[in-house]
Amino acid sequence: MIRFVLLSLPIFGVVALGWAAVRTRVVKPDALDALGAFSFRFGLPALVLLLIAGQPIRESFDATFYAGYLGSGALVFALVLGLSRAFAGQPLGAAGARATTAAVSNLGFLGLPLMLAFFGNRAAGPLAMAILAEVMVLLSVGGVLMSASSRDGASVGRLVLRGTVLNPIVAAIVLGAAIAAAGLSLPEPIGHFLGFLGGAAGPTALFALGGALAAQRLDRATMLAASGITAAKLALYPAVVWCVLDRLLAVEHVLVQAGVLIAALPSAGNIYVMAQRYGADAERVAAAIALSTLVSVISVPVMAWLVLR
Repeated sequence: MIRFVLLSLPIFGVVALGWAAVRTRVVKPDALDALGAFSFRFGLPALVLLLIAGQPIRESFDATFYAGYLGSGALVFALVLGLSRAFAGQPLGAAGARATTAAVSNLGFLGLPLMLAFFGNRAAGPLAMAILAEVMVLLSVGGVLMSASSRDGASVGRLVLRGTVLNPIVAAIVLGAAIAAAGLSLPEPIGHFLGFLGGAAGPTALFALGGALAAQRLDRATMLAASGITAAKLALYPAVVWCVLDRLLAVEHVLVQAGVLIAALPSAGNIYVMAQRYGADAERVAAAIALSTLVSVISVPVMAWLVLR
């Protein structure tokens, strides 16, 4: 519990700093667009490329775990997408943003240190497969759906093509996976460059998130939507993963434990950057990310106690 709180403090601190900067008018809300553009086009792609290229995919890939984890995430994604469309009456882009927020975890900033703390070096394989499932597949699909809000009338095939080819994050995912699959290593200068550039992705995205929270009005509808997404992310997702991996597929117990804890992580902050970029319900996405991060300070240690005892 204390370890997780200490790991979360820097994240809360940057979000709070962005909130305070906008509330005190030290930073104007218009500046958040520039921060979001930097994160989306430069910082996040560099971080994703470095993270995926450095994972030993061929040595740690378990097809059953990967299929089960991806299927669980896809099920939660589809459920939230359908409910957002059918009952909340959301357009495709906004529904896609909500579904992505419920199915993509904060793997880079929280997942790595937490999983290493819980499992040591055994965490490398499950975490690498979760990145391939959530970031390479679910985040890519979510980005395509979010882009629909700014491309009315475009065919589905054209949306998929544009969302894959022209999305810098997706391009970084594909390149990083190709490097890892080929067993290659990034040259040291390039690795340092990507690490330096990617290191700014988290703070800028979180600062923009805090500023967005200060600039928006958190009305009842926003908090209701954020609560539903948070419940899907922190409770439904890990429950589905446990059912699929343990009861249905009967994978190795340590993989079940790792999968459940990865799924129980709060929503990834970079989803807000994409939602803001495409104008896809960014306010409610920001609220859901903040709320899931706040609640996870308690929910993740509880989940760890449940699966690791």
